[in-house]
Amino acid sequence: MTQLSSNVSNEKITIAVLGGTGAEGSGLALRWARAGHRVILGSRSPDRAVARVAELNAALGREAIEWASNREAAIAADTVVLTVPYTAQTATVEEVRDCLDGKILIDATVPLMPPKVNRVQLPAAGSAVAAIQDLLGDGVRVVSAFQNVSAHHLKDLEHELDCDVLVCGNDVEARTRVIGLIKDLGLRGIHAGPICNSAAAEALTSILISINMAYKIPGAGLRITGLPE
Repeated sequence: MTQLSSNVSNEKITIAVLGGTGAEGSGLALRWARAGHRVILGSRSPDRAVARVAELNAALGREAIEWASNREAAIAADTVVLTVPYTAQTATVEEVRDCLDGKILIDATVPLMPPKVNRVQLPAAGSAVAAIQDLLGDGVRVVSAFQNVSAHHLKDLEHELDCDVLVCGNDVEARTRVIGLIKDLGLRGIHAGPICNSAAAEALTSILISINMAYKIPGAGLRITGLPE
């Protein structure tokens, strides 16, 4: 039996964050750069990318984050993170799919359907992220993560993030590596089973949005109890 670990130390790697000018992508980029990783924001908009990189580097107090096109970022990276809206998920993956062979793709996609984002509306296939694993095949190790992490506090480096991250993927070693990267953000990643289980994490996002609305709070999250720290 493979020993699962949630306390992994990763070497410093190059991470491409596609959709990195958005709230979640830029927050993840900022925290990974603070942890010492080389971070590249992938974007289709040079003007937005330049402005966002300047903002993030100013927050860090050093030039630690770069930008590039989605393809250039994916080619340069060891691990690629997808943080685009659901409507752009497949098109973005198609744009870079030939740059992903042998790499880990962390997909944070949630199939939200505005305006009713507080209602669970999973795609017909069951899971947005599992569909990407099917599209890319076994040559790319797709890992689902961050669906339930609010972007609200990510860019506030003084804020302690109070939630766990469900990590789904068919490759246990890939999940373990991603859990190491999650630890570098100051979060705890949890092995949550194969990629098909991503459907549950994707659905939970709408529930957390409903909780935010009901209790008038910005960032409800998940905690898994009963596990050793």
